[in-house]
Amino acid sequence: MECISVFDMLKIGVGPSSSHTLGPWRAAERWIKELKDTKKFDKVEKITIDLYGSLSLTGKGHATDYAILLGLSGTDPEHVPVETIDVIIAAIKNTNTLLFNNEIPINFDIKTDIIFNRKFLPFHANALTFSAHINGRRYRSTYYSIGGGFVVQEERKVSKANKIIFYCTFPYPISTGKELLKFCEDLKLPISGVVLENEKSIRPIETIDSELQRIWDTMLECMYTGCHTEGNLPGGLNVRRRAYDMHQSLKGSATYTTPVEWLYAIRNTEVKFRQILKWVSCFALAVNEVNASLGRVVTAPTNGSAGVIPAVLMYYLVIENHDGNFEDIKRFLLVAGEIGSIFKKGATISAAMGGCQAEIGVSSAMAAGALCELSGGTPEQVLIAAEIAMEHHLGLTCDPIGGLVQIPCIERNAMGAIKAINACELALDTDPNNVKVPLDKVVNTMWETAKDMNTKYKETSEGGLAVGVHLSDC
Repeated sequence: MECISVFDMLKIGVGPSSSHTLGPWRAAERWIKELKDTKKFDKVEKITIDLYGSLSLTGKGHATDYAILLGLSGTDPEHVPVETIDVIIAAIKNTNTLLFNNEIPINFDIKTDIIFNRKFLPFHANALTFSAHINGRRYRSTYYSIGGGFVVQEERKVSKANKIIFYCTFPYPISTGKELLKFCEDLKLPISGVVLENEKSIRPIETIDSELQRIWDTMLECMYTGCHTEGNLPGGLNVRRRAYDMHQSLKGSATYTTPVEWLYAIRNTEVKFRQILKWVSCFALAVNEVNASLGRVVTAPTNGSAGVIPAVLMYYLVIENHDGNFEDIKRFLLVAGEIGSIFKKGATISAAMGGCQAEIGVSSAMAAGALCELSGGTPEQVLIAAEIAMEHHLGLTCDPIGGLVQIPCIERNAMGAIKAINACELALDTDPNNVKVPLDKVVNTMWETAKDMNTKYKETSEGGLAVGVHLSDC
């Protein structure tokens, strides 16, 4: 049984991609630990890194090379001041020197010591191999970034099933929607209540609350930053930030100085019907514009889909329920995390394995289910909302222009958020006895669709819009 915490599904990190940025960054950290554990770290004379598959094909646009350098430099994506990232990278480029784990200076040429290999390794589409050169010998370690910031080393026995085992200590282990509903019935608890009981088995309630608050604070600050930053996004596409202009036209005369004051100011702003869609879109765009510029976001379940959940939760707090508080936020995030884990266990959250249905589709399902519980939906209706949201993302390809998490990725977050709200409303008016497609069926269908999807539509920038629109056109 796989055991995945809500804090595994919702991680704080740096954009633009959980699988191509956060994952390689974490892999570098794990490699350093491996070298220290085997007493090789102090003996390393040279480092080379090989990228394979999707990490190679779209690595430049996703800042994979930079993420690896930051990880090898000893920085942590959850806490590094984002304004120092360019300084660290520039120092490595200008001096051809890497301060390995902020301890040992090593000669390093970013142009030749990070090798982009187009071939795919068998276990997963996102692979990277670190090589430590010691006394004329090379010691290699290969890691796989499997989506959502999760990193593993190869396990042949489960590679064909694309399953990574997280040994479960939860009292109520869940791998399917059917199992989740059975626990809800037996315990007489909503979905958030069951999830909370599992979380309490591995950490104190005070820690759960403080970490969920920190996750929400990061989401709120990210939306705030995106709504108050103008200009073009980096990367060469010259994409203009749109959240700033949308926010300026929506906020009216609201005054505030902090993200929390901003939330309350929006609550007090008169919102016309047509503006609701604009506000939700604005929130989602803001997050993913921050993500695209190497800002700090929460993987939900990935960086590329980081805007859907905060946008829908913000919608609930500023449009649906002006009395919404931390308990509502807590329930929302608990439900969202559990739905995401069901998709990860039964299918994938990696665009390199399943296309964008694995990112925007899953995030929309997570947000739809979470909103449904806060809106008074039964556990059955919560899963119906998640199923509806995913059903209408099935087959969605991942085809980023220039390998950048910008077009069509940013707008897709806005669409995923709107679909989540719509799916919630449909589910609330649905009799569970009349449901034809349960959540577990759509999870399985998504995985079968992922396996059938042509590789060029799985985050390789070799199909779809990525080849239909050239950089010169932008």
